[in-house]
Amino acid sequence: MTAIISEETRLRDDIVAVGKSLFDRLFTFGSTGNISARLSSGELLMTPTNASLGSLDPARLSKFSAEGVHIGGDKPTKEAFLHQCMYCERKGAGAVVHLHSTHAVAVSIIDGLDQEDLLPPLTAYYAMRVGRLPLVAYYPPGDETLANAVAEKARDAHAVLLANHGPVVAGASLREAQYATEELEETAKLFLMLRGERIRPLTAEQRDALKGR
Repeated sequence: MTAIISEETRLRDDIVAVGKSLFDRLFTFGSTGNISARLSSGELLMTPTNASLGSLDPARLSKFSAEGVHIGGDKPTKEAFLHQCMYCERKGAGAVVHLHSTHAVAVSIIDGLDQEDLLPPLTAYYAMRVGRLPLVAYYPPGDETLANAVAEKARDAHAVLLANHGPVVAGASLREAQYATEELEETAKLFLMLRGERIRPLTAEQRDALKGR
């Protein structure tokens, strides 16, 4: 008889797999970064505090009620509010990935960029998976007033970049959030490599033509 794997068990395993993949490929390091995903019940599973994404235990993930109350698992990350405010503003979100990825953080520190759209559309996949990337002003780690600033930007963008901190990206599924976060990091890397060069990003017309793909 084939065993029936529950939605929650499958999602726990998926979070662990995505976390290890991101960690092993140096998209995050140490105990930085956190991942959450939403069950069909509205409950959230989230990586706990002081946990490395490279060695997560599916049984120890933090669990929240649909109302945002911690109801199981290890103590949640102090950045849980970042995830919860993204879900509040992005009603179709099924997952949120927050990393301290090196190149995206570097972009967040550069002065003089357009704070409403930090990166040019260098590739079609960036335009499709990320779109617009606004900057959220700096707040100390764990400062819950950051939630209001993130929520304001998230109304019109599913990816935001926290100044001197890192990206927060929502997606319809865990894989979509992962892929968008990776595309953001790779585009940030390209952007930094090309600084000082004359670039040819996608035109506004080319970018608009990709919407909905």
